[in-house]
Amino acid sequence: MKQDTQGPVEGAAQARPPRVPVQRATAARPGDRLGDRPGERQAGAGRGGPGGGGARDGAARGEHTHGEPAVPPLAPPRPRAAVQRSSVRGQVLDALRTALVRGELRPGEVYSAPVLGERFGVSATPVREAMQQLTLEGAVEVVPNRGFRVVERGARELAELAEVRALIEMPVMLRLARTVPAERWAELRPLAEATVRAASSGCRATYAEADRAFHRAVLALAGNEQLVRIAEDLHRRAQWPLVGGAAGAGAGGRGRRGELVADAHEHTALLDALIAGDLEVVRALVGEHFSGAG
Repeated sequence: MKQDTQGPVEGAAQARPPRVPVQRATAARPGDRLGDRPGERQAGAGRGGPGGGGARDGAARGEHTHGEPAVPPLAPPRPRAAVQRSSVRGQVLDALRTALVRGELRPGEVYSAPVLGERFGVSATPVREAMQQLTLEGAVEVVPNRGFRVVERGARELAELAEVRALIEMPVMLRLARTVPAERWAELRPLAEATVRAASSGCRATYAEADRAFHRAVLALAGNEQLVRIAEDLHRRAQWPLVGGAAGAGAGGRGRRGELVADAHEHTALLDALIAGDLEVVRALVGEHFSGAG
């Protein structure tokens, strides 16, 4: 009987998948080194020589290579000059803010970056960058080909800022008065007392900084970073000088020493009421404090 050879051959071909020509690794023997086993020398030679380029190529592709020491990670780059320039810009920005609160940069006047740079002992670049930040904050405006003009602000703008601050901060303070324990409020005592000392010095810039620090610490108890950032921006805007350096230029609408001291004592009285948990007194003091935009 004639055998049918075609059927079995086709069946066998379907049962066995096609073989892939992969070099089999043999079991390692004592004393073997990388490249001594059959196939490893050939593989190494095909990738740049025995024991050399192959391992490096494997490491470059993220493969594990036997016998090669681990490549240490790259050291972090050294700080560049841009970090130092940023620090200079921050110092100039702080100096400009202080000069604004003190009235040394007068509303309506135009100041050039090179002239201010000579005043602070720096180049015009960090001054220009700091002035750009003050432009975003609404303290100055750009005058093409001349410099920056200090914005002229009136009592109406100051009242509007006080109203917005009250709408944001008053509900938060009243909520915190019901939820924050007395010991947490007591931790703010040094900041409240610092505002009194700053007010007694008569320096509007010193008081403005202490005033913001106290309000920032109070609002931080709410755990809302966006709230703190927005409230401080509004607070800072309320401290820029008015047209003509009128009373109120400086810290929250109160320019003379006696008014600054009265404003500071509102901080300590408010803190006393918060520690005592007297919500009615807290509500009254908060309303009075923001009516004066302190």
